[in-house]
Amino acid sequence: MPLISVIIPAYNSEKTILETIESVLQQTFADFELIIINDGSQDATLEVVSGVKDSRLQVFSFPNAGLAASRNRGVARARGEYISFIDADDLWTPDKLELQLHALQANPEAAVAYSWTDCIDETGQFLRSGSHISVSGDVYAQLLVVNFLENGSNVLIRQQALRDIGDSDESIAAGQDRELFLRLAAKYYFVAVPHPQILYRVSAQAISANVAQAGTSRLQVIKRAFTQAPASLQYLKKISIANSCKYHTFRALEGPAAQCQARAAAKFFWCFLKNDPTMFRRRVTWKVLLKILILSLLPPRQAEALLNKQPRLADISTLLIHINYTSISVK
Repeated sequence: MPLISVIIPAYNSEKTILETIESVLQQTFADFELIIINDGSQDATLEVVSGVKDSRLQVFSFPNAGLAASRNRGVARARGEYISFIDADDLWTPDKLELQLHALQANPEAAVAYSWTDCIDETGQFLRSGSHISVSGDVYAQLLVVNFLENGSNVLIRQQALRDIGDSDESIAAGQDRELFLRLAAKYYFVAVPHPQILYRVSAQAISANVAQAGTSRLQVIKRAFTQAPASLQYLKKISIANSCKYHTFRALEGPAAQCQARAAAKFFWCFLKNDPTMFRRRVTWKVLLKILILSLLPPRQAEALLNKQPRLADISTLLIHINYTSISVK
């Protein structure tokens, strides 16, 4: 029996899945099974996967049902004591499973190990660092404030804990990861591995690329989570909403002008100002507003030319610095 089950949900992933599979097969810890759930792909995903020859790999094909359903289908077939997910366009460093497994073995009270994330672009080149936040133990309050785990390709989970809390929520369009993490954090301890081991691909083809849809769904996850959170943590709700809206404002304005989503950016811009009025005093807020106006009023080529002439004005990356990662004390 393998010690770890790795699950890859795959939908129309022909361009990236081979690199993802290789990053799993090249792990320094080798006692795992790799379960690929082909979620009704219409491209050559299945053909690409079929060309990989490794006894640890299993492929199951189903009609398209979405990311959460594919993860659930993978968990139902998993035999490992531990389970890890990786999306079909993300990558791991070779020591990801080894270090996370050691962390859980050294902390038997913890049910989830997670690492730091860095972002890569569509070609696999480094784009930016993730939050690189390390919080261990009871992380429920911190996770209500911000999803410091950042993506679903991150965690290693004890299978028993995952089965205890139930399946991923298939009714959620985006934010299934955080919803699952919050249910885990409500019952179990987490342990951090302070190394960037997850390479999260920022792609125009990803589910999260539709910022308006993804951001709205994630806000619904946050609001639902606070209906279940204790009264002592309700003061964190506005901070959490503001954090999410800051992130989605940045995501809507990231990349070339033709890929930016000014309308979505305006929606989340107003949202974070309502929930964090201190941002009115921040210079980056006015840079964000100006960028939204340029993208809204000018054709993409003209907007791109103008923003390229003023790179410091166009750079709104400091918005991510204002996401509230401060330590949380329960009131």
